Amino acid sequence: MNLNDYQRLRLEKADRLRQAGRDPYPPRFLERTHSISQALADFDEYKKDEHADPPLAGKTIGVAGRIYNKRDKKVIFADLFEDGVKIQIYLKDSHLEGGASDLELFKETIDLGDIVGVVGVPFVTRTGEKTLEVHRWEVLTKTINVPPDKHEGLKDVEIRYRQRYADLLANAEVRDVFVKRSGIVRAMRQFLDSKGFIEVETPVMQPLYGGASARPFVTFYNALEQNFYLRIADELYLKRLLVGGFSKVYEISKDFRNEGIDYRHSPEFTMMECYQAFADYNDIMNLVEEMIPFIAQQVLGTTKITTRGYEVELGGKWPRLKLRQAILERTGLDYEAYPEQADLYREITKLGIKVDPNTVWPKLVDELLKATVIPTLIQPTFLYDYPQKLSPLAKRKPGDPNTVERFQPFIAGIETGNAFSELNDPMDQLERFLEQGRDKAAGDDEAMQFDEDFINALMYGMPPTGGLGIGIDRLTMLLLDQPTIRDVILFPALRNLPPQG
Repeated sequence: MNLNDYQRLRLEKADRLRQAGRDPYPPRFLERTHSISQALADFDEYKKDEHADPPLAGKTIGVAGRIYNKRDKKVIFADLFEDGVKIQIYLKDSHLEGGASDLELFKETIDLGDIVGVVGVPFVTRTGEKTLEVHRWEVLTKTINVPPDKHEGLKDVEIRYRQRYADLLANAEVRDVFVKRSGIVRAMRQFLDSKGFIEVETPVMQPLYGGASARPFVTFYNALEQNFYLRIADELYLKRLLVGGFSKVYEISKDFRNEGIDYRHSPEFTMMECYQAFADYNDIMNLVEEMIPFIAQQVLGTTKITTRGYEVELGGKWPRLKLRQAILERTGLDYEAYPEQADLYREITKLGIKVDPNTVWPKLVDELLKATVIPTLIQPTFLYDYPQKLSPLAKRKPGDPNTVERFQPFIAGIETGNAFSELNDPMDQLERFLEQGRDKAAGDDEAMQFDEDFINALMYGMPPTGGLGIGIDRLTMLLLDQPTIRDVILFPALRNLPPQG
């Protein structure tokens, strides 16, 4: 590794600390009594009584954090940051136990970005700044890289994604996004737990992939001497639990789909899936209609958000549109009138929609939907009743064998979930798996595999069930008005940079 002048200078300062008998990387700071947040909250309890005659010393406390905004004169003022909050520290030779030499060592060796621990007495400056009068200090981590400027921020998007640690140091708003993302997951758990759902865990590596139409990542399981797949969905294992007697289950998990990357898709993503026995897709619509506003209220303090340039009200009743009718109203095209792939392809191209001529019939409907309907769904809307061929795991609609009880919620023109009345007829599921096999043979590399054990589970009996999947990343992106999914994933997948010569 080639070091620049600034890095070499900081390494020299680390050696200077060692010469002074101070380890620049000690194992711990035993004198820390408070986080900075706690110190600020308890400030009035511990600060000096400056109105007494003479002033009474306050209680000594210890805090630790990263140095920013260091100002060296005869005395030193600096800001100490921890978890997004700061406290000002004040160093004067007459207050330091080590006197002038201790002050001089701090000036000479401590840089912006260094992590230090300090012990002292809280007081308030004449300008009203909560401050800690330092009596002792200890370097905890001597940093070698110069930190990004906290005022200018880190602007280069490529660097921000590749060096998220630097991004978090420089951009307070980025840290806030991920704090709120944590709050979104916590609120979702709180909501589902309150409804009687039980959180479970299912396998990440699976001998067969299923539960969605997607291309999997493949790995070799050495101990079992066979290929396994990183799961593309949790669905088939969660349904097995309903067969086993659970009534309400959910999982928040990492899923993996070996697909393209764009502003709303990531091959590695976080998904919440839940399943409720003795429910159908109407019950799950009601659940979503209640859950999303609850999360927004818990995290943002409001159900009215601005996202993607739109003002959106998440509360209240969401409109419900049949998919077939929505396409017909916008295009004049009834896809059911064209059951053959070639005919539907011809009609779609007449609308000016460009699609691959080899696209299978279900994917043609999906492309038609994406091009003509979804961009118009700005306020929260449920689109429901999908073609059976597009939804191999959903229950057929009574009286309409070509349609299944499936819905998707949309917010600001973005799909935010997927839900079914779940198929529980084992013979119907068997036939649909076989149909998926025919699609795979016809060139659909996202078609599901035949899962004989899942058929066997259904033969034990799964009660009528409603199921739901919501992508956490995409929901976070919408609620926090972030432009891309990479902005809500701490460490997004990126292509390796070429070696530096």
